[in-house]
Parts: sequence; structure tokens; C-alpha cells
Amino acid sequence: MAISLSVVLLLAIILVVLMRGGSIKAGPAIVAILFGFFLASTGMAPSINRFLNSLAETINSISF
Repeated sequence: MAISLSVVLLLAIILVVLMRGGSIKAGPAIVAILFGFFLASTGMAPSINRFLNSLAETINSISF
């Protein structure tokens, strides 16, 4: 839960920065938000969640 919340927060910050910088307008941003919302209720959601979890674990296991 902590990983998904932080990803959502990170993506929200990126979206706000893109909107304020003029890279993305409000209309496409709303479409992107709705796309993500509806994608979460499809059958692909568990696969996407597993992929993001494995990606987070891989990044976490990297030692510098």
C-alpha cells in the first residue's frame, strides 16, 4: 500500500509540474487521469500491479 500511494503521489506531482510548465494542458491531463482510473478497473490491473511491484523490488535491491 505504501508503494502504490507513493507512486500515485509522484505521478500527481509530475502531472501538476507538467500542467504548470505548459507541457500539458488541463484537457489531456483529465483524459490521462480518467484513463488511469478506468484502467484500474480492468483485468489488466493485477498484471500492472505485479509489474510495478517487481520493478520497485528490483530498484530497492540495487546497492550502490
